[in-house]
Amino acid sequence: MIPVCEPKLSGKELEYVSDCIKTNWISSKGKYINQFEESFSKYCGAKHGIAASNGTTALHLALASMGIKAGDAVIIPTFTMIATVNSVTYTGAKPVLVDSELETWNMDPTKIEKKITPKTKAIMVMHTYGHPCDMDPICEIAEKHDLFVIEDAAEAHGAEYKGKRTGGIGDAGCFSFYANKIITTGEGGMVVTNDDKIAEMARMLRDQAFEPKRFIHRYVGFNYRMTNLQAAIGVAQMGIIDESVNTRRKNAMLYNSLLENVKGITLPPEASWAKNVYWMYTVLIEDSFGRSRDDLMVYLKEKGIDTRSAFYPVHSQPVYAEQYAGEKYPVADDLGRKGINLPSGNTLTEDQIRQVVETIKSAKR
Repeated sequence: MIPVCEPKLSGKELEYVSDCIKTNWISSKGKYINQFEESFSKYCGAKHGIAASNGTTALHLALASMGIKAGDAVIIPTFTMIATVNSVTYTGAKPVLVDSELETWNMDPTKIEKKITPKTKAIMVMHTYGHPCDMDPICEIAEKHDLFVIEDAAEAHGAEYKGKRTGGIGDAGCFSFYANKIITTGEGGMVVTNDDKIAEMARMLRDQAFEPKRFIHRYVGFNYRMTNLQAAIGVAQMGIIDESVNTRRKNAMLYNSLLENVKGITLPPEASWAKNVYWMYTVLIEDSFGRSRDDLMVYLKEKGIDTRSAFYPVHSQPVYAEQYAGEKYPVADDLGRKGINLPSGNTLTEDQIRQVVETIKSAKR
């Protein structure tokens, strides 16, 4: 079976994790936490890095550090992974949905402003499948209405918008280091920010809101800490992050060259101002392909190729459908119905990519 994604380890991970075990620094204190926070935030062009237990907790931590609470509203894309909307729900704020644009599959900047009300406190963008959002108009809208901008960059390590790396563009950027991400710590996440106040609050809230005088708490905090063991893996992964990004892009270019003339397949976007890192190589299976996306997934599975569907939009999720009943998001619905994630990991070989493409071609009707 060709996996849809699997991690690539550099070889240093075992050395650094063994060092944690030998020195007994295995919990949420230790030198690797600081090293990972500093190296990753610097990579993103941000002043601060606050490691967290996973990408979802990083999103929640960023929102909480900005004071987002019940009664507030946060604008998000409907075409996104469920963690985006869940993190807003955890705060008690209302997630307000925006449709995607066809050009990038990201939140459509032209549809944001009409969703803003006096309750709106933030815009949370999602850099979908590694392609950055069009951040300039989004940041201009946020500045005009005095709103925070949070980048859900869980899938976009190393992606660039007009030469700037994602995560360091808005008020805070949030990353995931799950096993299928461009770099991994197994589980893990991070908030990066240039805002001293957000960073200070995030560091406190992730650790039960402990203050310098121990066991005094003025806020409801969380246990969102990353362990030194996980951070040790992250430090090793930072040694290959450029290689990992380049591998994703090289694989995408090969896929593009092999699929560009296949009728009924829409290739993933890359805007002129963007560097897409192709976290997942995602294509759209159009009606003219002659077989539905779901039928193709079954066919590929039978041939030993693992895939995933694109995200199902938030408004169509059973847990949220009643909340958004009657709202229409046609672009997101189309992406959710047609999108398929092909094998995309850093261990993927050229021969495997060619096998995937030939199998897709054999499925055409």
